[in-house]
Amino acid sequence: MAIVALLTLPWVTPAAAQQSVSVESPDKILSVTLVIDGGIAHYRVDRKGAPVIAPSRLGFMLKGGGKLERGMKIIAHATRSLDERWEQPWGESRFVRNNFTELRATLGEQIKSKRRFDIVFRVYDDGVGFRYEFPDQPQLKDVIIEDELTEFTVARPGTAWWIPAGEWNRYEYLYNRTAIAEVGTAHTPITMRTEDGLHLAFHEAALVDYSSMWLRHVEGQRFRAQLSPSSQAWKVRRTTPFPTPWRTIQITDSAAALYQSSNLILNLNEPNKLGDVSWFRPHKYVGIWWAMHLAQASWESGPNHGATTDNAKCHIDFAAKYGFRGVLIEGWNVGWNGNWIGDSGRNFDFAKAYPDFDIEAVAAYARKKGVRIVGHHETAGNAGLYEAQLDRALDLYHRLGIDSIKTGYVADAGGVLRTDEEGREIWEWHDGQFMTRHHQKVIEAAASRHIAINTHEPVKDTGLRRTYPNWVSREGARGMEYAAWGSPPNPPEHEANLVFTRMLSGPMDYTPGVLSLQGKGDNRVASTIAKQLALYVVLYSPIQMAADLPENYEKHMDAFQFIRDVPVDWEETRVLNGEVGDFVTFARKDRNSRDWYLGAVTDETARDMRVPLDFLEKGRRYRAQIYRDGAGADWKNSPFDLAIESRTVSATDTLDLHLAAGGGAAIRFTPVK
Repeated sequence: MAIVALLTLPWVTPAAAQQSVSVESPDKILSVTLVIDGGIAHYRVDRKGAPVIAPSRLGFMLKGGGKLERGMKIIAHATRSLDERWEQPWGESRFVRNNFTELRATLGEQIKSKRRFDIVFRVYDDGVGFRYEFPDQPQLKDVIIEDELTEFTVARPGTAWWIPAGEWNRYEYLYNRTAIAEVGTAHTPITMRTEDGLHLAFHEAALVDYSSMWLRHVEGQRFRAQLSPSSQAWKVRRTTPFPTPWRTIQITDSAAALYQSSNLILNLNEPNKLGDVSWFRPHKYVGIWWAMHLAQASWESGPNHGATTDNAKCHIDFAAKYGFRGVLIEGWNVGWNGNWIGDSGRNFDFAKAYPDFDIEAVAAYARKKGVRIVGHHETAGNAGLYEAQLDRALDLYHRLGIDSIKTGYVADAGGVLRTDEEGREIWEWHDGQFMTRHHQKVIEAAASRHIAINTHEPVKDTGLRRTYPNWVSREGARGMEYAAWGSPPNPPEHEANLVFTRMLSGPMDYTPGVLSLQGKGDNRVASTIAKQLALYVVLYSPIQMAADLPENYEKHMDAFQFIRDVPVDWEETRVLNGEVGDFVTFARKDRNSRDWYLGAVTDETARDMRVPLDFLEKGRRYRAQIYRDGAGADWKNSPFDLAIESRTVSATDTLDLHLAAGGGAAIRFTPVK
């Protein structure tokens, strides 16, 4: 039960009175205290009695209304508890426990117009979510937010892993590792480890009709929420009543537990609004994609055009032969010719194919082969044009049986194009309020046609896949294409960074499985072949691409077998070990069989680790099909050294795994009959 304490000091004047109210997590591990001191609201978070978040301010800067921060008083408060279990239609784990204690406090100004809002804290044993809720009130109908005054003051020194916000390349940066006090302005999730080993991650949940939150370093270890910019002279404009997104703080004693605690993000979202979504099937796919990043084919029409009818049919044949449900086809529609990025996609037609691509014939051929086309809509950031064509484009795909679409918004930050009511061109940010509204339109329009969406160059994931399960994956970080042409390319530590940063927010379409380990020109993928296999278990998505060229898979059929076997939908997930940016090991149980899969990856440092198999069903023996780095493997000098072996194991056994530099291990555990 929640523990609530309210100081009963006489409230002489708002400025003189101090009030506080506290709430504890279900097992009393975390506590949150809301304090009004001198008329200003603060909160703090303690873990087992020790400070984690030191007193941090709450409030807003309103355009035309000044600060909504001073002269505050707790008018009312209440607590409640909930412990429930809900089922995901697809996900890292089938069932999710939602166990929290909630404090809701109504804060009101005792000066000026007596505006008010609720602050709601949900306290879990491994994290805290809080948001503001503005009720309907005559003194504050049109809420125009210039910025939030929400603060996060980290109580203990330590290390942070973060990427910059407000820069040109959206979320696609390598992660900085600095002291907490040396962070600049950062995107979330941002991950920290204090000197005594406590792990923290700051993010947000349920980002709906609002601007994305960045964290801006103020001083020392104090950070303030900064909302993504808008084309207007404000960041957010809403009419009461409405809630803000949840501000989230995950708090655990290890990196492995930090990943597990990311259910906090899902739990703070509304339940499924779409009803029966069995029409979406988690799947693997191949596609006309990697060849373009290698400069062997082009998105635009011409002699090197990748998306031709014949090439598409070849990929469909490959998918049918090896059991892949989907084939992604990029560059099929009119508009890619010329400077499509510089022109902001003004010439795209999302329902008109190039002459050398017969979309009707390709779709019919795919149906005949039992394969689904994965659609593609690249907008070059021209969200306004896409909205204007959205119904026509989705209707075409629906008629052709195309039930999954990869959308794209390739443009510099601040380069999203729309037009206003008078036809003037307006520029927005990828993660501003306009784009959160835009993505909502796309998701709902696609859902009405039983189409799933995989967004690239997206607004970050905040758990909305719970509410809209057809929003199945996103990019939102450096993907595999940076191994082809990145400057610098993704280093061996990249995936071990992603697990404990970007992946805390939700699924990522990383596009692994480049068994050739070859990028464009002299570029190399900083990985062993075993690590490429392990990524299918380590980096979660309900859609996974086998990103390499079909002919390269047929050169590595032994390794390719694991990619064919590994599922993409899980009954249960466990993080067996890990450190941010260094290494991680996952065990996941297939939702549709009794098989377990293990994936382990490391950075540039070779590692030996002992992995207990106690996640396996007790009393049952399993055949372990092991794909591991060979004795001489090394991502620089011997990346193709792959050892494949089979042995019989049980839950009482322990595996000794050697991970080469830049290496990994992938294992399938199948019950022995």
